[in-house]
Amino acid sequence: MKTRAVRMYGEMDLRLEEFELPEIKDDEILVKIMSDSICMSTYKLAKQGKKHKRAPQNIDTNPIIVGHECSGDIVKVGKKWEDKFKPGQKFALQPALNYQGKLDSPGYSYEFCGGAATYCIMPHEVMELGCLLPYEGDSYYKASLGEPMSCIIGGYHANYHTNKQNYEHSMGIKEGGNVLILGGCGPMGLGAVTYGIQFENRPKRIVVTDVDDAKLKRAAECITVEEAKEKGVELLYVNTGKMEDPIKELMDITDGHGYDDVFVYIPVKPVAEMGDKLLAFDGCMNFFAGPTDNQFSANINLYNCHYTSSHIMGTTGGNTDDLVEAIDLAAKGEINPSVMVTHIGGIDCIAEATCNLPNIPGGKKLTYPQIELPLTALDDFEELGKTNPLFAKLDASVKAHRGLWNEEAEHILFEHFGVK
Repeated sequence: MKTRAVRMYGEMDLRLEEFELPEIKDDEILVKIMSDSICMSTYKLAKQGKKHKRAPQNIDTNPIIVGHECSGDIVKVGKKWEDKFKPGQKFALQPALNYQGKLDSPGYSYEFCGGAATYCIMPHEVMELGCLLPYEGDSYYKASLGEPMSCIIGGYHANYHTNKQNYEHSMGIKEGGNVLILGGCGPMGLGAVTYGIQFENRPKRIVVTDVDDAKLKRAAECITVEEAKEKGVELLYVNTGKMEDPIKELMDITDGHGYDDVFVYIPVKPVAEMGDKLLAFDGCMNFFAGPTDNQFSANINLYNCHYTSSHIMGTTGGNTDDLVEAIDLAAKGEINPSVMVTHIGGIDCIAEATCNLPNIPGGKKLTYPQIELPLTALDDFEELGKTNPLFAKLDASVKAHRGLWNEEAEHILFEHFGVK
């Protein structure tokens, strides 16, 4: 059957093309992609082309389909998987396969498997590793956002603290502690906040920093202080750019205790160094942001490391258990990944949006491969709605949901374009 997909041929060479998919093998599954959010990792892939560790060396002749934050419907199931999967099931995808020690991953490495497509083929290793997950939620986009949420969840689970009596590690953030999310008003930072206020090791306080008042204002509207308080968490949004002495003022918030868990969400040297200086005794700093510079470094206070048992780590991606948790919490409404989304679009906008991702303001760019629609900010719906009935409906729906993308809006979009 034919598919339309965005394929990568080389550095910043992404093309929307129509081509024939082969018949699936007995150990493969054909899927229809309904939603795919654009990840900064895909921009890094496009920027590096075949220099990227996950990209095949023959992409100039055998291009790969990009996109890995995807969800959709199972269309056809190979004989090997007929007892486990059925046509019509919704799915979420965990792309971090690590199959037999190889780096191959959907959206990076496969000719016929990627999220920026109308249809694609899941190779046998995806199912063998349990990375194709049934999804029971009402919307597709929340399953797409399950992948970035799984990375956030993985970060929370990977942090650790030390029992000085027997040196056993206590995994996860410190319960009842202070959490600091530096550079936390971007899409991933907001995901970290929505998860943090309901995490089983719930902290008593989460402090979120940024230097942009507009981003701080939107963050406070997306996840309110009152909402966090209902969960038993004190939530503060602060502009460190307006602080005379950010270290002292952030420390004062904790009455001098410091932060038990620090997450660095932007790869900026002074920010990482600030996080290190704010760690409490036995504090854990997770350098979550992925730099593009492979020589990126920052100064660490090893005196504190020795005498106050502070420790620094990093996480990238999540595992299948993290994704299962993400989509389960989203389906139950216990986390709201919608806080990440600031733009929507169709398959026709993916190539350009991916290549220009760092230059497009806002958060997650959520795309729907079954339709054609220019990349459009949610904030522009009101103006567009004055002449376009579709955007008038979408604007009303978004406004009814605190300015956030939502299930109703997705249904409106699908109904308008006749997507089933």
